[in-house]
Amino acid sequence: MTASMTAFSRQEAVYDWGTISWEIRSVNQRYLEPHFRLPEQFRELEFSFRDVLRKKLNRGKVECQLRLHAVDTAATGLKINAENAQALANAVSELGTWFDGIKTPSPLQILQWPGILSDDSVDADEMKKAVIALFNKAVDEMIQVRQREGEQLDAIIIERLDAIDAIVAEVKEKLPTIIAAQKQNLLDKLEAAKVELDPMRVEAEIVMLAQKADVAEEVDRLATHTKEVRRQLQQKGPIGRRLDFLMQELNREANTLSSKSIVVETTQSAVELKVLIEQMREQIQNIE
Repeated sequence: MTASMTAFSRQEAVYDWGTISWEIRSVNQRYLEPHFRLPEQFRELEFSFRDVLRKKLNRGKVECQLRLHAVDTAATGLKINAENAQALANAVSELGTWFDGIKTPSPLQILQWPGILSDDSVDADEMKKAVIALFNKAVDEMIQVRQREGEQLDAIIIERLDAIDAIVAEVKEKLPTIIAAQKQNLLDKLEAAKVELDPMRVEAEIVMLAQKADVAEEVDRLATHTKEVRRQLQQKGPIGRRLDFLMQELNREANTLSSKSIVVETTQSAVELKVLIEQMREQIQNIE
């Protein structure tokens, strides 16, 4: 199933100890590139969050932000983390041996330092479990959004493929007529000029003209590539890079068709093909 790399999801949950909310934004990127903005007390969970993304996503720049609005609690629930406070005191003391004029931080500054003050009235493990559960829910929602947008991208690409197949079929149908017309045009010019040429030379010129006008190989490869694009759209897993490669191959054949064109009709067809291919390529940049 085709999945887009562009999506947004937001999940919020309310508890006795406060409100948490996740916002996840995803845009196209060659590789998986996660970024997190977390409150300090949840920073240790970042590795777990990254692991979740690696298991569920393959590509995309994913920005994840967690917000916490804690409920005010009574001061009796607050407790100083002695271990962290001692570590902070040691660090300040060590700095004093290196630099002159280091001022001892005020009690309020110390209490504001991350990890110094904790609230015994709130179960930290319970908060972490809630944050992890809500993150998984937000990621699942984002994946659903990516899949819905992927279905729309599918429809856009298939519409262009149908148009390409129609142009290819038209060129293939007109090809014998185009070659025959060019052959007759050459003979008419020779007749009008009253020029007598060696029949063998005339035949050689006609063969060369036919070879130049023969784009059957390019037309066949265009048809083969569009079939492969359709097949890839039905595959599971990431397909964006494969589709991007196929766009390069389609564009290569369209350029060859244009260079070998000897009549206006095939030139116009080649231009239309390149426009359709570019439209698909732009959409494919967003496919995982």
